[in-house]
Amino acid sequence: MHIDPLALSRIEKLMLFEYVSHFVRYALFAGGAYLVFYVWLRRRLIGRKIQGAFPKSAQMRMEVAYSLLSFLVFCGSGLLTAIFYRLGWSKLYTHIEPRGWLYMGVSLVAMILIHDTWFYWTHRLMHWRPLFPLFHRVHHLSHNPTPWASFSFQPSEALVQAIIFPLAALVLPMHPIVALLWLFYMTVMNVFGHLGFEVLPKWFLRSPFTRWHNTSVHHNMHHRYVNFNYGLYFNVWDRLMGTNHPRYEQEYERVCGTPAGDVAVGGLVPEGDPQRL
Repeated sequence: MHIDPLALSRIEKLMLFEYVSHFVRYALFAGGAYLVFYVWLRRRLIGRKIQGAFPKSAQMRMEVAYSLLSFLVFCGSGLLTAIFYRLGWSKLYTHIEPRGWLYMGVSLVAMILIHDTWFYWTHRLMHWRPLFPLFHRVHHLSHNPTPWASFSFQPSEALVQAIIFPLAALVLPMHPIVALLWLFYMTVMNVFGHLGFEVLPKWFLRSPFTRWHNTSVHHNMHHRYVNFNYGLYFNVWDRLMGTNHPRYEQEYERVCGTPAGDVAVGGLVPEGDPQRL
Protein backbone atom coordinates (compact mmCIF):
# COMPACT_ATOMS: atom_id res chain seq x y z
CA MET A 1 0.00 0.00 0.00
CA HIS A 2 1.52 3.32 -1.14
CA ILE A 3 1.16 6.28 1.19
CA ASP A 4 1.68 9.69 -0.36
CA PRO A 5 4.13 11.48 1.97
CA LEU A 6 2.88 14.90 0.77
CA ALA A 7 -0.73 14.01 1.58
CA LEU A 8 0.33 12.65 4.97
CA SER A 9 2.23 15.85 5.69
CA ARG A 10 -0.84 17.93 4.83
CA ILE A 11 -3.00 15.84 7.14
CA GLU A 12 -0.49 16.26 9.97
CA LYS A 13 -0.41 20.03 9.46
CA LEU A 14 -4.21 20.18 9.33
CA MET A 15 -4.54 18.16 12.53
CA LEU A 16 -1.93 20.31 14.30
CA PHE A 17 -3.65 23.50 13.15
CA GLU A 18 -7.02 22.15 14.31
CA TYR A 19 -5.71 21.17 17.74
CA VAL A 20 -3.96 24.47 18.34
CA SER A 21 -7.11 26.33 17.24
CA HIS A 22 -9.28 24.36 19.67
CA PHE A 23 -6.77 24.89 22.46
CA VAL A 24 -6.51 28.64 21.88
CA ARG A 25 -10.31 28.97 21.70
CA TYR A 26 -10.64 27.03 24.97
CA ALA A 27 -7.91 29.04 26.69
CA LEU A 28 -9.41 32.37 25.63
CA PHE A 29 -13.06 31.67 26.38
CA ALA A 30 -12.95 29.21 29.29
CA GLY A 31 -9.74 30.63 30.74
CA GLY A 32 -10.95 34.20 30.37
CA ALA A 33 -14.27 33.39 32.05
CA TYR A 34 -12.45 31.63 34.88
CA LEU A 35 -10.17 34.60 35.49
CA VAL A 36 -13.05 37.08 35.51
CA PHE A 37 -15.52 35.14 37.64
CA TYR A 38 -13.31 32.96 39.85
CA VAL A 39 -10.34 35.27 40.38
CA TRP A 40 -10.67 38.97 39.54
CA LEU A 41 -14.37 39.60 40.31
CA ARG A 42 -15.03 36.65 42.59
CA ARG A 43 -16.05 38.71 45.63
CA ARG A 44 -18.03 41.29 43.68
CA LEU A 45 -20.08 38.65 41.82
CA ILE A 46 -20.52 36.15 44.66
CA GLY A 47 -24.21 37.03 44.87
CA ARG A 48 -24.70 35.57 41.41
CA LYS A 49 -22.94 32.27 42.22
CA ILE A 50 -25.43 29.52 41.43
CA GLN A 51 -24.10 26.95 43.89
CA GLY A 52 -22.73 28.23 47.17
CA ALA A 53 -19.55 26.15 47.20
CA PHE A 54 -16.57 26.56 44.90
CA PRO A 55 -15.27 23.40 43.20
CA LYS A 56 -11.97 21.87 44.25
CA SER A 57 -8.79 22.13 42.21
CA ALA A 58 -8.83 18.38 41.50
CA GLN A 59 -12.16 18.72 39.68
CA MET A 60 -10.85 21.57 37.54
CA ARG A 61 -7.70 19.65 36.64
CA MET A 62 -9.91 16.75 35.54
CA GLU A 63 -12.07 19.10 33.44
CA VAL A 64 -9.02 20.51 31.67
CA ALA A 65 -7.51 17.06 31.07
CA TYR A 66 -10.67 15.66 29.48
CA SER A 67 -11.15 18.82 27.43
CA LEU A 68 -7.64 18.48 26.00
CA LEU A 69 -8.46 14.86 25.14
CA SER A 70 -11.72 15.94 23.48
CA PHE A 71 -9.83 18.25 21.15
CA LEU A 72 -8.11 15.23 19.58
CA VAL A 73 -11.54 13.90 18.62
CA PHE A 74 -12.61 17.34 17.39
CA CYS A 75 -9.59 17.31 15.06
CA GLY A 76 -10.95 14.13 13.51
CA SER A 77 -14.19 15.95 12.79
CA GLY A 78 -12.26 18.69 11.02
CA LEU A 79 -10.38 16.12 8.97
CA LEU A 80 -13.64 14.41 8.02
CA THR A 81 -15.07 17.77 6.91
CA ALA A 82 -12.00 18.34 4.72
CA ILE A 83 -12.30 14.86 3.21
CA PHE A 84 -15.99 15.40 2.40
CA TYR A 85 -15.07 18.72 0.77
CA ARG A 86 -12.31 17.17 -1.36
CA LEU A 87 -14.67 14.41 -2.47
CA GLY A 88 -17.26 16.96 -3.50
CA TRP A 89 -19.80 15.74 -0.98
CA SER A 90 -19.80 18.78 1.28
CA LYS A 91 -22.02 21.82 0.66
CA LEU A 92 -19.36 24.23 1.91
CA TYR A 93 -18.73 27.08 -0.50
CA THR A 94 -16.13 29.85 -0.59
CA HIS A 95 -17.71 32.59 -2.75
CA ILE A 96 -20.40 34.69 -1.07
CA GLU A 97 -22.14 35.34 -4.36
CA PRO A 98 -24.49 34.25 -5.85
CA ARG A 99 -26.19 33.24 -2.56
CA GLY A 100 -25.43 36.57 -0.97
CA TRP A 101 -25.24 37.87 2.59
CA LEU A 102 -28.90 37.25 3.40
CA TYR A 103 -28.50 33.54 2.81
CA MET A 104 -25.41 33.53 5.04
CA GLY A 105 -27.56 34.83 7.90
CA VAL A 106 -30.26 32.26 7.18
CA SER A 107 -27.72 29.42 7.04
CA LEU A 108 -26.22 30.53 10.37
CA VAL A 109 -29.63 30.41 12.04
CA ALA A 110 -30.29 27.03 10.39
CA MET A 111 -27.00 25.61 11.65
CA ILE A 112 -27.71 26.79 15.19
CA LEU A 113 -31.20 25.25 15.11
CA ILE A 114 -29.88 21.98 13.66
CA HIS A 115 -27.22 21.78 16.36
CA ASP A 116 -29.68 22.65 19.13
CA THR A 117 -31.99 19.84 18.00
CA TRP A 118 -29.09 17.38 17.61
CA PHE A 119 -27.76 18.27 21.05
CA TYR A 120 -31.10 17.91 22.85
CA TRP A 121 -31.92 14.47 21.44
CA THR A 122 -28.42 12.97 21.56
CA HIS A 123 -27.94 14.41 25.05
CA ARG A 124 -31.20 12.88 26.22
CA LEU A 125 -30.30 9.56 24.59
CA MET A 126 -26.93 9.53 26.40
CA HIS A 127 -28.84 9.76 29.67
CA TRP A 128 -30.44 6.37 28.93
CA ARG A 129 -29.03 4.16 31.66
CA PRO A 130 -27.23 1.61 29.39
CA LEU A 131 -25.52 4.42 27.45
CA PHE A 132 -24.78 6.84 30.27
CA PRO A 133 -21.53 5.23 31.54
CA LEU A 134 -20.31 4.70 27.98
CA PHE A 135 -20.86 8.27 26.79
CA HIS A 136 -21.77 10.83 29.41
CA ARG A 137 -20.57 9.87 32.88
CA VAL A 138 -17.34 11.87 32.73
CA HIS A 139 -19.13 15.13 32.01
CA HIS A 140 -21.34 14.62 35.06
CA LEU A 141 -18.40 14.12 37.37
CA SER A 142 -18.58 17.92 37.53
CA HIS A 143 -21.56 18.35 39.87
CA ASN A 144 -20.58 21.98 40.37
CA PRO A 145 -19.18 22.85 36.91
CA THR A 146 -16.71 25.56 36.02
CA PRO A 147 -15.91 27.07 32.60
CA TRP A 148 -13.18 24.43 32.27
CA ALA A 149 -15.94 21.77 32.02
CA SER A 150 -17.21 23.20 28.72
CA PHE A 151 -15.60 20.41 26.67
CA SER A 152 -14.93 17.88 29.42
CA PHE A 153 -16.13 14.74 27.62
CA GLN A 154 -15.02 11.18 27.34
CA PRO A 155 -13.94 10.44 23.73
CA SER A 156 -17.21 8.73 22.80
CA GLU A 157 -19.25 11.79 23.78
CA ALA A 158 -16.74 14.11 22.10
CA LEU A 159 -17.38 12.20 18.87
CA VAL A 160 -21.15 12.62 19.23
CA GLN A 161 -20.70 16.34 19.87
CA ALA A 162 -18.23 16.90 17.02
CA ILE A 163 -19.79 14.85 14.23
CA ILE A 164 -22.73 17.23 13.78
CA PHE A 165 -20.76 19.76 11.72
CA PRO A 166 -19.47 17.45 8.96
CA LEU A 167 -22.93 15.84 8.81
CA ALA A 168 -24.69 19.20 8.60
CA ALA A 169 -22.27 20.35 5.90
CA LEU A 170 -23.45 17.45 3.73
CA VAL A 171 -26.93 18.97 3.44
CA LEU A 172 -26.67 22.66 4.38
CA PRO A 173 -24.68 25.01 2.10
CA MET A 174 -22.44 27.07 4.39
CA HIS A 175 -19.71 29.63 3.94
CA PRO A 176 -16.64 29.30 6.22
CA ILE A 177 -17.64 32.61 7.85
CA VAL A 178 -20.89 30.97 8.95
CA ALA A 179 -18.95 28.01 10.36
CA LEU A 180 -16.74 30.39 12.38
CA LEU A 181 -19.72 32.39 13.69
CA TRP A 182 -21.49 29.17 14.71
CA LEU A 183 -18.30 27.96 16.42
CA PHE A 184 -18.08 31.27 18.28
CA TYR A 185 -21.71 31.11 19.46
CA MET A 186 -21.38 27.44 20.43
CA THR A 187 -18.25 28.12 22.48
CA VAL A 188 -19.77 31.11 24.25
CA MET A 189 -22.90 29.13 25.14
CA ASN A 190 -20.87 26.13 26.34
CA VAL A 191 -18.78 28.32 28.62
CA PHE A 192 -21.88 30.24 29.70
CA GLY A 193 -23.74 27.04 30.61
CA HIS A 194 -20.85 25.88 32.80
CA LEU A 195 -19.96 29.28 34.18
CA GLY A 196 -21.30 28.65 37.68
CA PHE A 197 -22.60 32.25 37.79
CA GLU A 198 -25.74 33.78 36.33
CA VAL A 199 -25.05 36.95 34.36
CA LEU A 200 -28.43 37.58 32.75
CA PRO A 201 -30.88 40.12 34.27
CA LYS A 202 -33.54 38.98 36.74
CA TRP A 203 -36.37 39.82 34.31
CA PHE A 204 -34.97 37.51 31.61
CA LEU A 205 -37.38 34.61 32.21
CA ARG A 206 -40.35 36.92 32.66
CA SER A 207 -40.19 38.35 29.16
CA PRO A 208 -41.79 36.39 26.28
CA PHE A 209 -39.03 37.77 24.03
CA THR A 210 -36.11 36.28 26.01
CA ARG A 211 -37.41 33.33 28.03
CA TRP A 212 -36.93 30.98 25.05
CA HIS A 213 -33.15 31.33 25.37
CA ASN A 214 -31.30 29.25 27.94
CA THR A 215 -29.55 30.61 31.00
CA SER A 216 -26.53 29.54 33.02
CA VAL A 217 -28.88 28.41 35.80
CA HIS A 218 -30.64 26.08 33.36
CA HIS A 219 -27.60 23.95 32.56
CA ASN A 220 -26.17 24.21 36.06
CA MET A 221 -29.34 22.57 37.35
CA HIS A 222 -28.83 19.77 34.82
CA HIS A 223 -25.51 18.97 36.49
CA ARG A 224 -27.33 18.65 39.84
CA TYR A 225 -30.66 17.16 38.72
CA VAL A 226 -29.64 14.99 35.81
CA ASN A 227 -33.07 14.06 34.45
CA PHE A 228 -33.99 17.62 33.49
CA ASN A 229 -32.79 20.56 31.39
CA TYR A 230 -31.20 18.83 28.39
CA GLY A 231 -31.18 21.80 26.00
CA LEU A 232 -28.12 23.72 24.84
CA TYR A 233 -29.06 27.04 23.25
CA PHE A 234 -32.80 27.36 23.56
CA ASN A 235 -35.44 26.44 26.08
CA VAL A 236 -37.78 25.13 23.38
CA TRP A 237 -37.30 21.36 23.27
CA ASP A 238 -37.29 21.14 27.07
CA ARG A 239 -40.61 23.00 27.17
CA LEU A 240 -42.15 20.94 24.37
CA MET A 241 -41.05 17.63 25.88
CA GLY A 242 -41.74 18.53 29.52
CA THR A 243 -38.12 18.10 30.62
CA ASN A 244 -37.60 21.50 32.24
CA HIS A 245 -36.92 21.17 35.93
CA PRO A 246 -40.20 22.13 37.68
CA ARG A 247 -38.35 24.64 39.86
CA TYR A 248 -36.16 26.10 37.14
CA GLU A 249 -37.75 29.55 37.18
CA GLN A 250 -37.76 29.65 40.98
CA GLU A 251 -34.07 28.78 41.05
CA TYR A 252 -33.34 31.50 38.52
CA GLU A 253 -35.23 34.02 40.67
CA ARG A 254 -33.31 32.90 43.75
CA VAL A 255 -29.93 33.32 42.08
CA CYS A 256 -30.90 36.71 40.69
CA GLY A 257 -31.97 37.86 44.15
CA THR A 258 -35.72 38.00 43.63
CA PRO A 259 -37.46 35.11 45.43
CA ALA A 260 -40.48 33.72 43.61
CA GLY A 261 -43.09 32.35 45.99
CA ASP A 262 -42.32 30.67 49.26
CA VAL A 263 -40.16 27.85 47.89
CA ALA A 264 -36.65 28.38 46.59
CA VAL A 265 -34.09 25.82 45.53
CA GLY A 266 -30.93 25.97 47.62
CA GLY A 267 -27.60 26.65 46.03
CA LEU A 268 -26.04 23.53 47.51
CA VAL A 269 -27.11 19.97 46.80
CA PRO A 270 -26.76 17.68 49.82
CA GLU A 271 -24.48 14.70 49.33
CA GLY A 272 -27.41 12.34 49.83
CA ASP A 273 -29.70 14.02 47.30
CA PRO A 274 -31.34 11.16 45.34
CA GLN A 275 -31.15 13.14 42.09
CA ARG A 276 -27.40 13.51 42.29
CA LEU A 277 -25.19 10.94 40.59
